[in-house]
Amino acid sequence: MKAVRRALTSSSTRNYRLRSSTHHISQRAGISSATSAPTRSSQSKPRGKALNSSLAVDSGLRSNPAEQNFLAGRSNKNPSNHDPNQDSFNDEILTPLSQYQKLIDSGVLRGDEHQTRIIQKLQDLHDKLVDYNPPEIPVESSSNYLLSRIFSRDSATPMSPPESAPKGLYLYGDVGTGKTMLMDLFYQTLPPSLKRKRRVHFHAFMIDVHKRLHAAKIAMGFRGGDPIVPVARDLAREASVLCFDEFQVTDIADAMILRRLLESLVNYGVVCVMTSNRHPDDLYKNGIQRSSFIPAIELLKTHFDVTDLDSGTDYRRVPRALSHVFYSPLTPENTSEVEKIFNSLASENSDDPLIRNRKLTTWGRTILVPESTSTIAKFDFYDLCGQPLSAADYIEVTKNFGTIFVLNIPKMGMQQKDLARRFITFIDACYESKTKLFVTSEVPVFQVFSDDPSKHDRQGHISDHMRSVMDDLGLNSEMVGSSSMFTGEEEVFAFARACSRLVQMGSKEWAETAGQK
Repeated sequence: MKAVRRALTSSSTRNYRLRSSTHHISQRAGISSATSAPTRSSQSKPRGKALNSSLAVDSGLRSNPAEQNFLAGRSNKNPSNHDPNQDSFNDEILTPLSQYQKLIDSGVLRGDEHQTRIIQKLQDLHDKLVDYNPPEIPVESSSNYLLSRIFSRDSATPMSPPESAPKGLYLYGDVGTGKTMLMDLFYQTLPPSLKRKRRVHFHAFMIDVHKRLHAAKIAMGFRGGDPIVPVARDLAREASVLCFDEFQVTDIADAMILRRLLESLVNYGVVCVMTSNRHPDDLYKNGIQRSSFIPAIELLKTHFDVTDLDSGTDYRRVPRALSHVFYSPLTPENTSEVEKIFNSLASENSDDPLIRNRKLTTWGRTILVPESTSTIAKFDFYDLCGQPLSAADYIEVTKNFGTIFVLNIPKMGMQQKDLARRFITFIDACYESKTKLFVTSEVPVFQVFSDDPSKHDRQGHISDHMRSVMDDLGLNSEMVGSSSMFTGEEEVFAFARACSRLVQMGSKEWAETAGQK
C-alpha cells in the first residue's frame, strides 16, 4: 500500500508504480510457494546444472540463453530506452523479483530463503530508485571545457549526499555465490526513468579513472590542483546509478584515489551497487598506509547496505564434463591438434582473412598479435606474458578477440613469478570477458603454478591461509596442486581464483557459451 500511495503522488511514474506494485505483490506470493514446494529431482536435469547452488546459473553466469531472454524483457529492449507509459509495457514489468521468479520457473535457478532475502534487497532498492530524481549536474559552457572545469572554484560542489538519495548496496561473498548474476539482473531491471546508468567491472573502471585523472593533471599544468572532484563530477554526469563488479583494493595508488572518489560520487547523488569478495573491513588488508583508507571503509559501511551473499553452496563445486580445449603435455601430437583447430576456426569466413602481427594500441603502447582474424587470436605464451604487459593490455586483447589460443605454457616456479602474475591477470581478463580459451601447456593448465609433488615435505611450506582459501573456492589440491610461490594474502587469493576459473573455463558449458563478441 505504501508503494501505491507513493505512486499516486507522482504523476510522472504513476502508471509504472501501480503496475509494478501489483506485480510485486504477486511475485512475493509466487516466491513463497516456490520455495516451499518440493524441488525437482536433479536427475531430471542434464549433468552440470548447478541446482544445489542457490545463486548458480547453468552454462555460465552471464551467457545462459534463457537468462538473457528474461533479463532482456518481453520486447528485448534496454529498459532505459523503454517508455513506461507505452501500452505495450503493461503486460511485462521489469523488476528484480519478477525476473528472478521467471528464472526459478524455468529451472535456471532454484529458490531458497537466503536467495529470496538477497533478491528482496535488490527489489527494495529498485522501488526507491523509481521515485529518485538525481540532482542535475551542470555542464560548463566554455570553449576550453576541461580547463574551466578544473580551475573552477565555485560553491556548487556538494559536501554531503542529497537527502533523497537511497543508500547503495555492497554485496560480498566468496567465488561461486552468484555476485555477477545478481549484478546483471539488477542492472537489466533498473526503472526506465533512469537514463544515466553504467555497469562495469571494477578493474576496467579504475583504468578509466586513471586515464581521466592523467588528462586532468595535464590540463592543470604547472598551476596544479585537485583532479578528483572534477573527475567524479564527470562520472556522476554520465551515470546516476553505477554498478561495480568485483570491487577490490590492491595497491596504495587506488586506495588513495578511492577514498575521495567514492565520497565525491556519493555527494553528487550517484547510487552505487558493488559486488566484492570481501567485507569492507577486510579491504586493502595489510596494505601500505592502510590507515588512510579507513575513511573509505567507514563510508562504505555508512552509506551502503552491506550484505553477505554466502549461503554455504558453490556452483563451481558441481562436477562438470571437461571440454577438450586444454592440451598437455607439450607433444608434437597436441601441438598439431591445436593448430588444426585454429586453422579450421580461422578459415570459416573467407571475408575475414588471417593477419600476421596485427597491432592493437592501448595507453600509447602497441601490442602485436602474431596471428589473428577479427575474432580469433593466437599467441605464444612468452609473446603474451613474457612482455611487460598490464591488466589494461589484457583487457584490450580480450575485448577484441572472443577466442584466444595460447601455446607453450610452461610450469612456473619461484623464478617465473612475474610470468605467473601476468598469466593470472590474463586469465582474469579472459574470464570477465567470457573468452573461449585454447591452450597447450607443459602440465595441465590449472597445475602450472603448483609445486613439484616429488619434493618431500613441500606441503609443509603451504600456509594455513592458502589451504583455507583453496577450500573456500572448492579447489581439490590433487587436481590443481598448491603453490608456495604466492605468500601475500592478495596473492594467495588471486592464485586460487585463477585456478578455479581455469577449471571452469575448461568445462563443456563454458566452451559452448563463451567466445561471443
